[in-house]
Amino acid sequence: MYKASDERYDNMKIRRAGNSGLQLPALSFGMWHSFGDDANFKDSREVMLNAFDKGIFSYDLANNYGPGSGAAERMFGQVYKNDLKPYRDELVITTKAGYHMWPGPYGSFSARKTLIAALDRSLERMGLDYVDIYYSHRFDPNTSLEETAEALDSTVRSGKALYVGISNYNGEQTREIIKYFKELHTPFVVNQASYNMLNRSAETDGTIDALKENNDGLVAYGPLAEGILTDKYLNGLPDDLKLHFTNSFMMENKDEVVKRLNQLNELAKNRDQTLAQMSLAWLLHDPVVTSVVTGASDPKHLDSNLKALDNLDFTEDELTRINEILKK
Repeated sequence: MYKASDERYDNMKIRRAGNSGLQLPALSFGMWHSFGDDANFKDSREVMLNAFDKGIFSYDLANNYGPGSGAAERMFGQVYKNDLKPYRDELVITTKAGYHMWPGPYGSFSARKTLIAALDRSLERMGLDYVDIYYSHRFDPNTSLEETAEALDSTVRSGKALYVGISNYNGEQTREIIKYFKELHTPFVVNQASYNMLNRSAETDGTIDALKENNDGLVAYGPLAEGILTDKYLNGLPDDLKLHFTNSFMMENKDEVVKRLNQLNELAKNRDQTLAQMSLAWLLHDPVVTSVVTGASDPKHLDSNLKALDNLDFTEDELTRINEILKK
């Protein structure tokens, strides 16, 4: 029978989303890849519990993660029921709705019916009474932001979510929906966005500025750009490399990307970090970044990512050099 490590909080850095009561580990456990019906349950359970033993008490899911709608949530529900349920008051469990989940017009995006039905499905799969954060997974161009905000607000008022968030909303969309959340007194806390050293659209489109202005947080996903920001591709990017749509632009000039990776890798060596560790640390040097979502298919991978937290400080010269490399 699983018993969590008594030292699980000894080394984890915990960060607050603005001035809200929401606190997250600097690294959250993402269940997008490698979790679901096709995964090895024993291996998945091992890395999930190892994460909690290391102080990663936040599990990031979505209605469509799997692959296959609900697959990752079902797997999480099994581990939760058998191992993690005694620790529910310590856990931050989050899910999202908005990408394709079921057939028909209500199986995607952010209409009121869609968001409420999706949350009910998620809670049933995971065996939960509530989630800690419920996200609108993407902006819905055909539904008013006011309706989406009201739907998220109602999930809190019904007791099925403690906080709400948005994901993949740009700066303008973030500002507008925050206005409605404030009118409704909805406990909005974070925008989850694709953000890494090579993909800085959250800076350029105003998302980070909007969150700072409103004292809210950003949760960064894709921090290593599907492995590009590791030492795996220092000799070149393969033509068949599959990237998340937010990072696909990196394949347009592969030689330039590889050149930058090698320059960043040299800087990481001087910090006694791997390129991946420096990439995670760089995201966390900005206090608006509440947590970084990382996936891990084995405990060694997870432990390597955790070492990034040993050195989150950057000198002004290091930050300047990083910007020089990335803006060439």
